[in-house]
Amino acid sequence: MSRTPQAAKPNPRAKIFELLDENRIMSVATVRPDGWPQATMVGYVHDDLTLYFAVARTSQKLANIKREPKISIALGHETADRLRGLSMAADVAEVTDLAEIARLNALILERYPEQRVFAPREASAAVLRARPRVISIIDLPKSPGQPELVEVGADATVHRIRNNAADRAGDSDQGRNAAGGDRVIVNYVRPSSDEYRPGAPL
Repeated sequence: MSRTPQAAKPNPRAKIFELLDENRIMSVATVRPDGWPQATMVGYVHDDLTLYFAVARTSQKLANIKREPKISIALGHETADRLRGLSMAADVAEVTDLAEIARLNALILERYPEQRVFAPREASAAVLRARPRVISIIDLPKSPGQPELVEVGADATVHRIRNNAADRAGDSDQGRNAAGGDRVIVNYVRPSSDEYRPGAPL
């Protein structure tokens, strides 16, 4: 009996760009010196897969980032029948090159016409560059399902991460990521049969 071929999965890069373009703010999670996580909403622009945002130099989140430049980012929204968004683990650094900031101001003017420069309300601001390592793509119906995980290389290439943790354990580059740094460890937690919210995405 012939089997109907499965449709090819869409390019994850295209889906990431789609999700980045249809949202205007994101949550940035950092870690305070006392160990408590801190999540803050910020506006952003993106150039390819790299995200840029501005924070006040007097802000707690900038102090957190200077101490620990690994952050988590989440953005998304709900439609009538789907959950759409993404989350990511990213490395962040301050942008100091004036030419790069000028280019970002052109991007911000296009994305936020009401804002003249890439800066928060405070006069003294830092522009930050976030380069993702792992991205979780969420485009799911309101029923059980799993996001698609991808790893981002140093050259901004995107590679799907296998869902089988046992398969990944045998990789020769275990403990390293595609960008050459420490790997972002992804552990899949399988839900029990006793769902906390029936019909919610896993």
